[in-house]
Amino acid sequence: MTPEEEREFIRRRKARNWVVFGTLVFFVVLFYAITIVRIGGQGG
Repeated sequence: MTPEEEREFIRRRKARNWVVFGTLVFFVVLFYAITIVRIGGQGG
């Protein structure tokens, strides 16, 4: 593998890691929001 190919491989891996991180954050926020709505709805 040439140094240029290696740099491209690392760049793609970083991009994929950011996509995975973003998806994980999205689901954490989604579950947090669902939990808050459910807890808030039980008060009435």
